[in-house]
Amino acid sequence: MKVLIVGGGGREHAIAVSMKKSSRVEEIYCVPGNAGIAQIAECEPSIGVMEFDRIIAYAREKAVDMVFVAPDDPLVGGLVDVLQAAGFRTFGPDRKAAILEGSKAFSKDLMKKYNIPTAAYEIFDDPEKALQYLETAPMPIVLKADGLALGKGVLVCGTLEEARAGVKEIMEDKHFGSAGNQMVIEEFMTGREVSVLSFVDGRTIKPMTSAQDHKRAKDGDQGLNTGGMGTFSPSPFYTDEVDAFCRKYIYQPTVDAMAAEGRPFKGVIFFGLMLTPQGPKVLEYNARFGDPETQVVLCRMKNDIMDVVDACIDGTLDQVDLEFEDNAAVCVVLASDGYPVSYKKGFEIRGLENFEGKEDYYCFHAGSKFDERGRVVTNGGRVLGVTAKGATLKEARAKAYDATGWVDFDNKYMRRDIGKAIEEA
Repeated sequence: MKVLIVGGGGREHAIAVSMKKSSRVEEIYCVPGNAGIAQIAECEPSIGVMEFDRIIAYAREKAVDMVFVAPDDPLVGGLVDVLQAAGFRTFGPDRKAAILEGSKAFSKDLMKKYNIPTAAYEIFDDPEKALQYLETAPMPIVLKADGLALGKGVLVCGTLEEARAGVKEIMEDKHFGSAGNQMVIEEFMTGREVSVLSFVDGRTIKPMTSAQDHKRAKDGDQGLNTGGMGTFSPSPFYTDEVDAFCRKYIYQPTVDAMAAEGRPFKGVIFFGLMLTPQGPKVLEYNARFGDPETQVVLCRMKNDIMDVVDACIDGTLDQVDLEFEDNAAVCVVLASDGYPVSYKKGFEIRGLENFEGKEDYYCFHAGSKFDERGRVVTNGGRVLGVTAKGATLKEARAKAYDATGWVDFDNKYMRRDIGKAIEEA
């Protein structure tokens, strides 16, 4: 079959690599793609993920059998609806279901209505009322822009002064654009964070192996929030007991709640969890594969990804037994120095050939492109996701960090402590 992937980051590269292993896939296309995806797929970099008419025209031109919509913006914007109306078999939630990620206010209200454990919260569309609320609120506190903000629209404020500045940043200065028209203020939770991706077919949910992201830009979880500086899988804190609780009180209730609201969800739900002293609670939902969690989860999945994708689309996920390797994986993001604020692009990436033929090693491209001379150059804040598998987290971590030295570019920056605290725990 011929498959079109919509997206151009590290997540999409990891998806493409999984599809390439499927005996059922003969051709992979990608819009816009990147220089790494272009090694295994035909990319059209001139087509953006929000250019719905051009995506449909390209899909028709290539006579694709299925379209896999990966990023949040086109999902929330209704690309799945448009593709299905045009007659294409499509993987991903439709617009009504993608609101689970598209509006934090919606998702918080959904959890409250259906008794799904989450942090206490209030919703505001008036900055003055938000400021009044903060005067008597306990600190620290969390401010969240309601809409999509590239994974960066969350501010953890330790003092009232920081919280006031956060309201100004989100709601008045519109640092995150229209995503800040509404804002959620919620209690600060403590505990271990865990990410669990899950396949959903509208009724049945099949959780994948656990992972943990590192959002902060600098070592020791310091600095600004980013789209993710590295991940590891599995989390040693995601025990069988935690899994059983989440399946009973979080995962299936979320799927059932969306169906009850007339918004049946098909695709991937990302559960951001906090393992609090009172039990697991939902930090956030995403309506798609996470980045860079996908890089450490899919490389450990034993199933043919196309079998699972078909089951999600056809509503037969209950017949699938998801299997993952009994090992570990670590992804270290190589970023452009200055990310997520400001950084330079266009530097040649050297040493990519060192990954060719290396078993258990992957170099997923997040922000790369070909320049006019045909060289692979940097084209984003997060550039590469160097990933390795090992028998243990310690082994996978050592291999991943060793592999970060195989590739280089000017302005290269990375955290040095991805998975370190877990390894030492």
